[in-house]
Amino acid sequence: MALSPRLDVRQSQHLTLTPQLMQSIRLLQLSHMELSAFVDAELMRNPLIERDDTGPDDLTPLERERPAEIDPYSDTVDHGRHLESAVSIADGFDTDVSNVFPEQTGQDSVSQSSMWPARDGGGLGAEAPDIDQYVSAGRTLGDHLSEQVSLIFSDPAERLIARNLIDNLDERGYLTAECALIAEQLGATLAQVEGVLARVRGCDPVGVFARSLAECLSMQLLERNRLDPMMEALLARLDLVASHDLSTLGRQIGADREDLADMLAELRDLDPRPGRAFDSAPIEAVVPDVFVRRAHDGTWKVELNSEVLPRVLVNRTYYASVSGKTRDTAEKTFLVDCLQTANWLAKSLDQRAQTILKVATEIVRQQDAFFAHGISHLRPMTLKTVASEIDMHESTVSRVTAAKYMATPRGLFEMKYFFTTALNSSSGGEDHSAESVRHRIRQLIDAERPEAILSDDTIADMLRSEQGIDVARRTVAKYREAMHIPSSVIRRRQKKAQMA
Repeated sequence: MALSPRLDVRQSQHLTLTPQLMQSIRLLQLSHMELSAFVDAELMRNPLIERDDTGPDDLTPLERERPAEIDPYSDTVDHGRHLESAVSIADGFDTDVSNVFPEQTGQDSVSQSSMWPARDGGGLGAEAPDIDQYVSAGRTLGDHLSEQVSLIFSDPAERLIARNLIDNLDERGYLTAECALIAEQLGATLAQVEGVLARVRGCDPVGVFARSLAECLSMQLLERNRLDPMMEALLARLDLVASHDLSTLGRQIGADREDLADMLAELRDLDPRPGRAFDSAPIEAVVPDVFVRRAHDGTWKVELNSEVLPRVLVNRTYYASVSGKTRDTAEKTFLVDCLQTANWLAKSLDQRAQTILKVATEIVRQQDAFFAHGISHLRPMTLKTVASEIDMHESTVSRVTAAKYMATPRGLFEMKYFFTTALNSSSGGEDHSAESVRHRIRQLIDAERPEAILSDDTIADMLRSEQGIDVARRTVAKYREAMHIPSSVIRRRQKKAQMA
């Protein structure tokens, strides 16, 4: 057969990820705070997008009957304008102000209008000031130490070295850089850096600028005048303290049981991380995206949290009025692009909410036993299991459950918490969830007696005989270490020390 070039027309189907489709997929995995920031940015950029503020018509009958909350501004400012002043009340009684309101004498000559600026223009503006605006910023460890450095050192070179040492502290208050490296960076001698370090170690809190845990504890003991040779030997063997091998520790440092107990009690009173007192990182409360409640018929009702779902509207009236007056091609293109973006955003937000609700409903349906009886009845479930039931791709379910939380009668859980691997049943029955197995391991360890500490082999045998869970010893050890539970040897030493 001769080979020759030719033209063919073929028809085929393929999926093309447009930029808007890729953006819609990205919206699925955003948390409610990230989504709110994204919507705020679109509101600033796109003049056709408006927030959909829920009006009175959207309220339920129960919410309509509920009395409206009192606006703090109106309650304290606007209502105060209608009150008579102390002077006018005293004039009505034909007496002096001091006889009616003794505490107001000399204070009521100022009118209400001068005390509280008008709400319409000027003064406080259209809204009352937010109390968060008056909260002082958190005091950091660097700020606290910098003030002390300014009092300790008068030489500018020494202050520069001290502030560089402060910059090299971690959140615990430990020095993370070597003195030789700091001296090389600043062009100073090693003796100068070590001299400054020795002086700043006297700053508050005691223990900062230490380079190890033992050094941090020794600085605090030295401040208390409790750093004797035996305590120094104890600090040199903190590994034995961590493993609770008290008998070996006592022999190596030459201390009897009573002295060793007193020394360990002193260590417990120290702060191993002196810098954490100045940890000013904001604490963000977890807000659920979905609520799960028990319905009257005994089933579970799944609802979206409307407070964290931003709703937007497309201002078509504004688009029609502006597009009819503009003649510039670039402006028309800009308006068309804004309209398309606004329509896409409104549709994507609605689709995102429906997808979250659909996935959450399926999770609740499959984990009905967990909500009814607790973690011991948590079923093994994978992304593929949920995706096949709701006709979605596994990647979509993974994005939907990322950084999303579900408020249930049993607590607040991340959606990914319900996806656990399965452990086979030795009796041939239903598989067990890995999370429920971890919970059972913790229960067994918490209930063990000091004279009968359970080894990993024993726990595996108990799980196999009591609940039919086919689990290996190394799996028990892996789950135990993931829960930060020490080994049976260390637990035995801990409980012996507690009994002693």
